[in-house]
Amino acid sequence: MAGSLTGRLPRQPRGRLSRARPGRGLPVRPLLTWVLLACALSACVLLTGCGGGERLRDLYFSLNPQVSVPPSARPIPGTLRVTPISARGFVAGSRIVYRTAEDPLRVQRYGQLLWEEVPARALADDLAAALRAAQVFEHVITAGDPARANFLLTGELQRFEHRPTDDPPHVLGELSLTLVRGQGRQVLVAKTYRAEELVAVGPEDRTTPEAIVAAFNRLAGRLIEQVVADAQAMGGRLR
Repeated sequence: MAGSLTGRLPRQPRGRLSRARPGRGLPVRPLLTWVLLACALSACVLLTGCGGGERLRDLYFSLNPQVSVPPSARPIPGTLRVTPISARGFVAGSRIVYRTAEDPLRVQRYGQLLWEEVPARALADDLAAALRAAQVFEHVITAGDPARANFLLTGELQRFEHRPTDDPPHVLGELSLTLVRGQGRQVLVAKTYRAEELVAVGPEDRTTPEAIVAAFNRLAGRLIEQVVADAQAMGGRLR
């Protein structure tokens, strides 16, 4: 099949991120204090009875990467099952994780910035959709499908975090995957994928939650594209 496949996965579309416009936004460093103190400030308003202050609402975001991959010239015979991707610690939760350059060993979470679906689960769904769309295998199924699989793809999302005080600010992710045969569980390949994406900032180093999430979406897309490219490259060894 000639040509290339460029499109969005069957979730929600994502546009290309342009450089942030001057105007309203959150400074990179004050963003940390803003989200961490929000609950405390809200509590103070309620306790002092200043007109019945309203609690700051949580902001939920979808992880919807745009993936661009060429179609496979010839699908690998058989069925691939993409199993749920695991995660541990804060990465397994729904709150957006960050880590500062001043305290790189301390993993922290934003108070009001959350994922609609935990990233590991969303990545597994998007990866299965990309492999299916690129026709890497004859069939691609997920954990809920009762069909017998010739190959199993398992993995762990090890890092998926915002680095707001790095120069420049960015997001980074690490995804470890293992491909095994369905019968006998022979390991065919095991690899860790890593990628980074810059977070758009405007004047006075100001950013927004939307800019952070847009960078995460680009990051997820890059990770998925790397996996699909490797699977297509090793197709001849699996036929």
